[in-house]
Amino acid sequence: MTLSPDRLDRFARHIVLPEVGGAGQVALTQAHVVLVGCGGIGSPALQYLAGAGVGRLTLIDDDTVDASNLQRQTIFTPADIGRPKAEAAAEWVARFDPQIEARAVIMRLGGDNAARVLRGDVSVVVDGCDNFATRLIVSDTCTALSMPLTSAALGRFQGQVANFAGHLPGQACYRCWVGDAFDAEDCDTCSADGVLGAMVGMVGAFAAMSAIRVILEGKAALGDPQWGQLQLFDGLAPSMRTIGVPKDPECRGCNPA
Repeated sequence: MTLSPDRLDRFARHIVLPEVGGAGQVALTQAHVVLVGCGGIGSPALQYLAGAGVGRLTLIDDDTVDASNLQRQTIFTPADIGRPKAEAAAEWVARFDPQIEARAVIMRLGGDNAARVLRGDVSVVVDGCDNFATRLIVSDTCTALSMPLTSAALGRFQGQVANFAGHLPGQACYRCWVGDAFDAEDCDTCSADGVLGAMVGMVGAFAAMSAIRVILEGKAALGDPQWGQLQLFDGLAPSMRTIGVPKDPECRGCNPA
């Protein structure tokens, strides 16, 4: 595949990077990213995935835009209030870059539909949803379907981002990190605890960076997914540290029954 002159111009600052280059930009153009959640984390992640030229985006969210979202979900405007987030997000992509294929899926992922929705030629799933029950369903489904997962989460001033490949020998999955204790949906929420918009932007942008690493694996020097290396952000300090997540031999998500 060759890039047209207008695409070469658009992505010139990527292409001149030795760590990306022309081959890396082509890989991004051919990639298909599934974004689970188009809200706080998904909004900035989507902006930078689209900005990187990812060719296909599947946007999954069952929620609608609320006025309180505008403080951090920067792809939305007051005109979008009441609209499905996935639909508004897909329209944002169309305005930003008409050459990107963006598909809205207005539904909540669950055990009864996740395998059907995520199946296909997916380069990486980026999970920025806001509850553990869905996160674990996404993780288990990615492992079962042999798909890489970029997981991003935050609460107040703390954030975490990691790439997981539970389908690969010796590699941990997201469930290895959190265990089974969080399958319930009664978890902390932004509405109850609050969240700083800029913190959401930082975590979402880093999630996009992590997904790009997965896409470029074997195609560019930047392509080191750093599987199981959890990046922990403290927005108050500020600081970032890395924790290696080991594979749990008892994990029911990534170990054969």
